[in-house]
Amino acid sequence: MADERLTAVVSRAPDYLDDPTPIPATVRWSQLAYSAVFAPLTQLSRPNIVARRLADGIALGVLRDGEQLPSESELADEFGVSTVSVRQALGMLREQGLIATRRGRNGGSFVKAPGDTARDVVRARLRDMSMADLRDLCDHYRSVNGAAAALAAARVDDEDADRIRAAAAVELPAADRRAHRHAEGQFHLEVTAASQSPRLTREEIALQREIAPVLWLPITDATSLRTAAAHHVQLAEAVAAGDAVAARSAAEHHIDQAFAWARELKETL
Repeated sequence: MADERLTAVVSRAPDYLDDPTPIPATVRWSQLAYSAVFAPLTQLSRPNIVARRLADGIALGVLRDGEQLPSESELADEFGVSTVSVRQALGMLREQGLIATRRGRNGGSFVKAPGDTARDVVRARLRDMSMADLRDLCDHYRSVNGAAAALAAARVDDEDADRIRAAAAVELPAADRRAHRHAEGQFHLEVTAASQSPRLTREEIALQREIAPVLWLPITDATSLRTAAAHHVQLAEAVAAGDAVAARSAAEHHIDQAFAWARELKETL
């Protein structure tokens, strides 16, 4: 089953960075983060939703390059849809170049992680975005992160607390900006997964694709890296302590700071 593949997932840079490169597998994707990709569907246009879920999982590295997807029947069971819907969704992903299908005894559908968007493309996106749109997206992301952090603090168990602390404490070479930005996204997904809300977790995944590339773009110098790391530790400790008020405040403050950095960078472009 899909959940049993979790332990094999190795973290990779999502699709908004330069070239995808492995980072230390100190932190594994949580069970809830992986399960959010395969949660049953309750909406119409099911082939499109299945395709989007899987595409999000590929973009974030939850489904890694070269990984074999479950069979069509297994995917249908996971998502609660027909095999026809799954087959149509896989066809969409093949057209997008996100999976490849092999025939024969060892055949199946395999993930093809796309080449990452160049840093210059993300800078151009930030430059062309209006300040009102940037602020609105950050407000949305702030709300999701704050609510998720508060719920995580209220529902956290020892295993979740250890995982979140590990995500906050991961050490990476200062010069490896791609790995740092990936670790930033993974930390937030781990916190959101600990909220035990599949909807919030899926929203976090979607927002990481939409706004995170821009928000984490300015985190490149030693000062911003240290500040972001300190924010992570503060948030992790608040969640582990079960302090929902402090956890929400820490999460919102972190996004506020990221918005301030993005705004400053935008003014120079």
